[in-house]
Amino acid sequence: MTDALFLLDTEHDDVPVNSDELNAGWKLTLPQSVRRHAIQAMRLKDGDELQLSDGKGLRIHAVLCDAQRGIAQVSSFSKEQQPITKLALIQALAKTGHDEQAIDTATQIGVDEVIPWQADRSIAKWKVGRTDKKWRQVLEAATEQSRRSWTPELGECVTSKQLVAICKRACVRGDMVIVLHQDATKTWDQLEESIAALSDKCLQDGRQRTVYVVVGPEGGIGDAEIEFFANAGAEACVLGSNILRASTAGPVALSLLARALGRFV
Repeated sequence: MTDALFLLDTEHDDVPVNSDELNAGWKLTLPQSVRRHAIQAMRLKDGDELQLSDGKGLRIHAVLCDAQRGIAQVSSFSKEQQPITKLALIQALAKTGHDEQAIDTATQIGVDEVIPWQADRSIAKWKVGRTDKKWRQVLEAATEQSRRSWTPELGECVTSKQLVAICKRACVRGDMVIVLHQDATKTWDQLEESIAALSDKCLQDGRQRTVYVVVGPEGGIGDAEIEFFANAGAEACVLGSNILRASTAGPVALSLLARALGRFV
């Protein structure tokens, strides 16, 4: 079984984990939040192995040498780079926790960025502070569960007008925006050639690009919004004949993208 991974809050925890200064054999005292999770909740004991990460690519393998005092010894460490072709989920706010389910699963799949969207037809509202905190907690918990060294970046909540601007910028930068819509005529198969071309271009010139997946609220995306996004350069696409929930559509598309980009082998 893969060793459990715990995130370090380097902005608040008193744990110096600069990868340029780490050494095998170095001992560190786990912050209280990690000790509470690892030792009290998961009951790790002396000699048990664990992983630590700053959520920004640093992965530390360590051995718990004094559980009572929360001291672990570094056995190895590495700095992992982000993928050259990034995956982003633009998720419309949804009620009954469907949006949180979506970003949880998306994180496990490997999404690199999450952007909340206050769609025109969405009845759910973004509450600055409270909702932002909740989404960050979901992303961090899913990062630990999936043993990732990168926590997905959480963008600011955007309006439909701002989403149009994202589509226009994507066209200029060579990114790709895929809007999932039940009435679209283009199928996923028809997009795969464009996805492969974008991936090849990233590998050829070494420049990072992003594939955005846009998921609407319960009830779907309005026709006017779809037209605005399409006119701004987005690709509207249907995922099969079944109607997927707001919590499911994004992860399904991200799974297909991860397979096409070689993340799933």
